[in-house]
Amino acid sequence: MKFSIIDIENWERKTHFDYYRNTVKCAYSLTAFLNITKFKKMLEVKGIKFFPAFVYCVSKLIKQTKEFRMGLNEDEKPGYYDCMHPNYTIFHKDDNTFSDLWTEYDDEFNVFYHNMLSDISIYKNVKGIKVKDGQPKNFYCISCVPWLSFTGYSTSTPAGTPNLFPIITYGKYQKKDGKLMMPFSVNISHAAADGYHTSKFINDLQIMLDKIILG
Repeated sequence: MKFSIIDIENWERKTHFDYYRNTVKCAYSLTAFLNITKFKKMLEVKGIKFFPAFVYCVSKLIKQTKEFRMGLNEDEKPGYYDCMHPNYTIFHKDDNTFSDLWTEYDDEFNVFYHNMLSDISIYKNVKGIKVKDGQPKNFYCISCVPWLSFTGYSTSTPAGTPNLFPIITYGKYQKKDGKLMMPFSVNISHAAADGYHTSKFINDLQIMLDKIILG
């Protein structure tokens, strides 16, 4: 894990970070619909599961998006991690609870895919919030609400400071005009990223889903 401290005095977002980190401690949520028609068809042809494949795509793009890799060191100085590892949820149908675990990101799709499937298989029946030890500092959250196709989704920490890492939630896809459309929501501290950065991330993710070939 590499952490690069930001040169504050020459940082274009110096005043923005300070304002939203210390004066108005706010986060925001942005929800858009992704067209997953081509992506899902490609996965079906190759026999690849959607969940780990989609988490890989999001993680791959986060590695390319520095604003989504922000953190603080032990001296509370902001910087960027070299990558972020996904922390995701698994649902327990027997009691309608969930647990979360994490898988180390790897640029090689097949490596990440099989590691994530292995983690899910090992911990699928383990109950509790955190079921896999050793969660690294450089993680982000991603989960699914497969029972609902929503138009907005928000998380909040009223008594604290918003997390610098993104919290990503996607929902049930639906068919519209012959296309499979899936809600995708990003929650993030305004200190880490502005609307421009999050909009670019979602637009870039759509491009990736249309073009990427996995397996």
